[in-house]
Amino acid sequence: MVDIKNILVLGAGLMGNGIAQVSLMAGYNVKLVDINDDLVDNGYAKIEQGMKKLETKGALGEGVTASEVLARLEKSTDLASAVKDSDMVIEAIIEKMDIKKQVCKTVMDNGPSHVIFASNTSTMSITEIGKDSGAPERVSGMHFFNPVALMKCIEVIKGESTSEEVFETTMQVAKSLPCLKGKRYIAPVLKDRPGFIVNRLNAPAQIYLGWVFDQAVEQNIPCERIDADSAGKTPMGMCELADYVGLDTMMHVSAYYKEQLSSDFEPSNVIKDMVAAGNLGAKTGKGFYDWSEGRDGIKAKVKAAEPSGLFNLENTMAILLNEGCRILEEGIVSGYKIIDDANMAGMNTPGPFGAGKNNFEKWSQLLEDLATKTGKEYLRPCELMKSGGFVSMRK
Repeated sequence: MVDIKNILVLGAGLMGNGIAQVSLMAGYNVKLVDINDDLVDNGYAKIEQGMKKLETKGALGEGVTASEVLARLEKSTDLASAVKDSDMVIEAIIEKMDIKKQVCKTVMDNGPSHVIFASNTSTMSITEIGKDSGAPERVSGMHFFNPVALMKCIEVIKGESTSEEVFETTMQVAKSLPCLKGKRYIAPVLKDRPGFIVNRLNAPAQIYLGWVFDQAVEQNIPCERIDADSAGKTPMGMCELADYVGLDTMMHVSAYYKEQLSSDFEPSNVIKDMVAAGNLGAKTGKGFYDWSEGRDGIKAKVKAAEPSGLFNLENTMAILLNEGCRILEEGIVSGYKIIDDANMAGMNTPGPFGAGKNNFEKWSQLLEDLATKTGKEYLRPCELMKSGGFVSMRK
């Protein structure tokens, strides 16, 4: 395996500065690179703030100061020059394929002959990112969850051309990065497919939610009644959660899966209409809810609302089990325990297989009925779910 000592983090934003911080905490020498000084300086300031906070809590180790750790952090706006002595580049830039491919090639053209390029993309093909780089065998995926220092999961993705040595080295680096909320969980992704594990598992729930949202508008049912359907069973109702995530984000993600997996991922009309009007959820102050009321006001509305009966949480669990079975069918992971563990480590939510082992027949029928009712064929149960064959595929 490649001996990794010097890590370059490309992208100084929220994910990038979080990755740089845990890399420093693991003992690596780190370079933080972005396209201008302001971005790099802002990222550095966030890391410095985080390190000082950890120092006051004694979380950097006995006698270790924030200044000592920060002495291993450099800043740069010149990727071609900064990469010359880097062993690994972890890329955390904008989710645009052409830009990712461009920086990957710059790394391979200017870095040492052993340099590894690991992309933090949440959805895009690792194979495609590395295809024209000149060294696709040295390109892998390293998908972190936000916030990096607190969320345990890192998905390590093997592209079609990724060498076994590079995959194993990326796995070892991922394992070495600390998590402030417990032990890291590293999920090996053996096949480069859209959404990898956690995002792919949860993606088809958007098909169902989109249908629910559009039905509510047609029937003039207010959003708090939909959220009352899952009150007490989930931390947030589905409309509040959509606002929190960002309706534009939901729309872009759905559009991506529509292109990659099925036309049934077409974003719902209500989401498209709100995004077109600039109402993106909590970040703009308005989405399904008026956020000037605050979360307490939203909770009070939901508590007082009569459930609509449109949204059924069991349908969502059935959808997740079905997609988990598709992940197994496609050979993305070696067993369902990885899917369940990755979902818990990445989303703080149990995966579907624990309950699914005892409910797959009932849930298969639920999905048959739901697909017929909604007209969304992607929701029909796959063969592995219907047969229960997944039960023997634990590891």
